[in-house]
Amino acid sequence: MRARTSARLGADFAKLWTASAISNVGDGVTLAAGPLLVASLTDDPAPVAGAAFAQQLPWLLFALVSGAYADRLDRRRLIVVVNVLRGVVLAALAAAVATETATIPVIYVAFFLLGTGETLADTASAARLPGIVPPERLASANARLMATFTVGNQFVAKPLGAWLFVVAAALPFGFDALSFLVAAALVAAMRPSAPLREPRQPAARLRADIADGVRWLWNHRLLRTLAVTMGLANVVFCAAFAVFVLYVRERLGLSEVGYGVPLTTFAIGGLLGTAVAGRLQARFGAAALLRAGLVVEALTHLTLALTTSPWAAGAILVVFGVHTMVWGVIVATVRQRAVPDGLQGRVSSAYTLVDTGGAALGSLLGAAFAEVLGVTGPFWIAAAVVAALTALVWMPLRHASAPAESGREDRRDPAQPETS
Repeated sequence: MRARTSARLGADFAKLWTASAISNVGDGVTLAAGPLLVASLTDDPAPVAGAAFAQQLPWLLFALVSGAYADRLDRRRLIVVVNVLRGVVLAALAAAVATETATIPVIYVAFFLLGTGETLADTASAARLPGIVPPERLASANARLMATFTVGNQFVAKPLGAWLFVVAAALPFGFDALSFLVAAALVAAMRPSAPLREPRQPAARLRADIADGVRWLWNHRLLRTLAVTMGLANVVFCAAFAVFVLYVRERLGLSEVGYGVPLTTFAIGGLLGTAVAGRLQARFGAAALLRAGLVVEALTHLTLALTTSPWAAGAILVVFGVHTMVWGVIVATVRQRAVPDGLQGRVSSAYTLVDTGGAALGSLLGAAFAEVLGVTGPFWIAAAVVAALTALVWMPLRHASAPAESGREDRRDPAQPETS
């Protein structure tokens, strides 16, 4: 079955998918080992959290610029070059760890460079997908990519990264360096990208390209609705889950070891979601699933605010995990079908900036909410906000159905996006 699916999606997708699977494992290994490395140098929790922030910060700083370059440059070549450079950065970090010369500033710089590369490579990869997969197969392709992320980055990589770090502290970073080089070789074997558009005049500035992408996203009724909905939902979601470790201990009564159980149930739900996303969309349609997903999200926050049972929390997190992956597959597919090829990188990066910005703001607000309202307070706020969002966007989401189910491309001229 997997071979038949790969054949339908094409040889280039098989290479991109394999490269993504390999680099996802490598990424997860580094994400697991990074905090352990910092913790081996200091007992202060702030620097440990800072390592993750150093890797996330480039998405806030460079997402729009990376989108512009993904539309200006050959996407295949951009992915290859960035993956090679990330491999070099990780090899240097592994060498510093092996020689015991790695310091916290060195780790931060390395993680910041890795995050910067991620903004370029991930944006270019998402923008490349509609060029190598037929429109009617995009949902299947996105589901496979998300499934490999869930399995590789969450299930396989986290324990592997911790185990490799115990064996030798430099080993996980060397492993990730190798994964990027293998991924680069696979992407290099793909067919060259077709020319995206006529080059701009030399006088044109990069910010004009960026403005085109932001303007196109804002003027497209459905994608604007999805972006704003996701950004606001991420504010309250990340506010709630920023204190999830305290919630698990104080509300559910689980130990530090038990903290991993609800996270695992969420990952299991995500894996199930990638497996059924295509069939659910074919059966019920994108609009119905997006609406149902918001209802599930509101009920998830409400359940977590009310329950003291680890079993109830685990059960709702399985359902929530299914929702997040189904939502992600649908939104990525709708966006890829609607956006003109020459704007894929910029529109995708603008969407991601709204998404990531909401997550960053929520992470900052979570502790404040919990301090004032207790560990369940952020979940009550999240339930109320998502319920209000659901009511507001219920009717606008009806526009999700037409392009998503038909498989027809809806790629208007960049200067004439759909308006409300």
